[in-house]
Amino acid sequence: MKQNQWMSLLGLANRARKIISGEELSVKEIRSGKAKLILLSADASQNTTKKITDKCNSYEVPYKFVENRHLLGQAIGKEARVVVAVLDDGFAKKLVTLLD
Repeated sequence: MKQNQWMSLLGLANRARKIISGEELSVKEIRSGKAKLILLSADASQNTTKKITDKCNSYEVPYKFVENRHLLGQAIGKEARVVVAVLDDGFAKKLVTLLD
């Protein structure tokens, strides 16, 4: 049940235009301080995972892993996505509680 909840909430955040998907765009949002939470697929490549987690750690942005890229993409109504940055505090806090 929780899986459906976080996916629905992420879809809502997408419709509210409070997320950015894609590795480079997410890194840009982390650097600018706009990213409140990063969702990273568990099947991302080692390089991508290291790059994103290192950036998150240095800029103190929380990150969570989701099962796979297809679920992440499906949640926002797009093709498979590896990285999604949540740009809103409210959505980020709720997603953290749902993904814990």
